[in-house]
Amino acid sequence: MTLTELMHAQDRRGCVGDGLFYRSGPFIIALRTRLADTLDLLEQFYGPCWASRDPAVAHFQVEVNSASGLRRWWRTQAVFALDGLHPFEPFPREHAFPLLEWGLNWSIATRAHLYLMLHAGALERNGQALLLPAMPGAGKSTLSAALAYRGWRLLADEFGLIRPADGAIVPLPRAIPLKNRSIPVIREFLPDAFLGPVFPKTRKGDVAHLRPPLPSLERQTEPAQPRWITFPRFVPGLRRPQLKRLEKSLGFTRLAQNAFNYRLLGEDGFTTLVRLVRECACFSLEYGDLDAAIALIAEITADAPG
Repeated sequence: MTLTELMHAQDRRGCVGDGLFYRSGPFIIALRTRLADTLDLLEQFYGPCWASRDPAVAHFQVEVNSASGLRRWWRTQAVFALDGLHPFEPFPREHAFPLLEWGLNWSIATRAHLYLMLHAGALERNGQALLLPAMPGAGKSTLSAALAYRGWRLLADEFGLIRPADGAIVPLPRAIPLKNRSIPVIREFLPDAFLGPVFPKTRKGDVAHLRPPLPSLERQTEPAQPRWITFPRFVPGLRRPQLKRLEKSLGFTRLAQNAFNYRLLGEDGFTTLVRLVRECACFSLEYGDLDAAIALIAEITADAPG
């Protein structure tokens, strides 16, 4: 059964009952919504990801719907709920889809402590993975999007989930949120990729979502071993990318700064991060051109088998 057939079977107009179930990496999400446009976008971005309709397997029970009361009719708003709780103020109704995506990110960041969570893009080629840790605004998602359509499998653009037991990266491929100047850059760089509607004037500026390549969604249960860590930073106007190899100690410090739950995990967080840095080559990368950055990354990862 396709996701389209599943949605029709669960009442295309409402997703009543336990909701629509779909997979996002290691997680099963149960979504309840009556917003047809949000369902349409969900189908376009996550079509291959439908899952068993069994409430017992859902890791996150979420809802996004129009606000009740007068806000349902005047200056309509959308609200997000996790397990019946509302962690955010309402968004404008037309921003329901980015609200759902941000709400799920928040849900994972606050509850998925089975993993060490890095604020990082992650991509795989020939079984070995590249981590791109960075603070917001550094161009991490833009570079991850470009690499995902240039021979790499997208593991994540937001969460690098590291499994403490073996140090593997657990995939979490999601729609890639592009902000402001990144939108026209990726539209020009990847003219054949599916880029969703632009949501103007959100709380993070203008936002549009890029659909992950189909193979990334189809292989989202296959982990990969990290081999390279590169801290990217976009520098407008920089003609030649600047790549520097980092000492392991500096790589460790910068990774810890880009982890959501390093301190919360205590000793497990420390040992997982130490193992990660020991097993990876660490670099910093400043870039102003995607083609040049991709070429440079190809050079430092050229020794991968395949």
